[in-house]
Amino acid sequence: MNRRGFVISGVGTAVAASRPAFSQTAASNARVVGANERVRVGLIGCGGRGSADLKTFLGVPGTECTALCDPDQARSARALKTIVEPLSQRPGVVTGDFRRVLESKDVDAVIVATPDHWHALAATLACQAGKDVYLEKPLSLTIAEGRAVVSAAERYNRIVQVGNQRRSAPDYAAVKEYIASGKLGRIRFVRAWAYLDWVRWIPPVADSNPPDSVDYDMWLGPAPKRAFNQNRFHFNWRWFWNYGNGLITDWGAHMIDLSLWTMGVADAPLSAAAIGGKRGDPGDAMETPDTLHTMWEYPGFTMIWEHAIGIGRGPEACEHGVEIHGNDGVLVIGASGWRVYSETRNHGAVHATEAVSATPIKGADMTDRHHQNFVDCIRSRQKPNSPVEAAHRAMLACHLGSISYRTGRQVRWDAGKETITGDAEAQRYLSPNYRGDWKLA
Repeated sequence: MNRRGFVISGVGTAVAASRPAFSQTAASNARVVGANERVRVGLIGCGGRGSADLKTFLGVPGTECTALCDPDQARSARALKTIVEPLSQRPGVVTGDFRRVLESKDVDAVIVATPDHWHALAATLACQAGKDVYLEKPLSLTIAEGRAVVSAAERYNRIVQVGNQRRSAPDYAAVKEYIASGKLGRIRFVRAWAYLDWVRWIPPVADSNPPDSVDYDMWLGPAPKRAFNQNRFHFNWRWFWNYGNGLITDWGAHMIDLSLWTMGVADAPLSAAAIGGKRGDPGDAMETPDTLHTMWEYPGFTMIWEHAIGIGRGPEACEHGVEIHGNDGVLVIGASGWRVYSETRNHGAVHATEAVSATPIKGADMTDRHHQNFVDCIRSRQKPNSPVEAAHRAMLACHLGSISYRTGRQVRWDAGKETITGDAEAQRYLSPNYRGDWKLA
């Protein structure tokens, strides 16, 4: 099987190819998992997040690991030794090429925890191969890729759970219920943020040879050919445009999704405008902005995203969070809890909304619950807590903010056509330019 067989056809369609990538259709290739059968999981991307996901998944009763994949053999070997073998499991597939995982009839579902530039290809091809998918956030590197994953899940009837685990935490569900009560009054303004002082600057270093354990060409995959550089590799790849979009998608994927979900918003933004840059350490190697402010217009309200690298005191003295401002009250979600503040007097009247003291959020088990929900949905074929179409809506905002920053101007969004209106340069950022035979046409 060569790469020419793996082609994504159309933004609004699922995977297709001039020569089928898999000899069986998703319907014939997918095993119907019974209520008492084991769910066989393959991990694609054995880095820190992927390995943590796998460890939690294997704590869900009735699961086992049957495949491991990473173009860095050292990472798959470490996951095998530290996570899988202690459970007396032995995967039948350990490989650097994720297509071997998708070919395996002993895999029911895959965890996709690769760098962002691989998310859409791996997830969409997994759907085509008849696998259900747990896809780490962010959904995609570009908007067109996100639409392709949504279409693939629908076309092949696959369960795709995105790693926005707050949707599976009861405490965040309580926030959603409170907002739905209407006690905040008309919501007019939302702020979300991430100030991460634990992210370190990366001084420029010279290009070098990749480690012996790494298939660097496979790691690059659809990304442009570029010499290996340690700064653009494990973890720090997210600060370079070919592989990620920086904090606006890395953490915005969580906070923007949390905002829209708790508010029950299904609309796409109408426009986006962003300003920022390399403000903290202009001489470091990152390409994406370390400081960014983005504003979106939604029907009926405005939303702002702000992020900063190297400093940690955000709004409400919280590292990351969300503020939802209504006419009658302000609800604040922080890392450890949520609370409501009464609004000030308005036109001589005191608002009826009473302050709600800080309510702790027990988030420690939300990932466990999120993974359990995915396994439950594999069995029931019900929609998961973080469905792919909802993740796509949140990522529309994140990507449009990134595009506005890169073009230096406001962009306007046509939700019906999923296009940027009146800006040919900005429109080019909607789809990736894949290398070689990897294509999103």
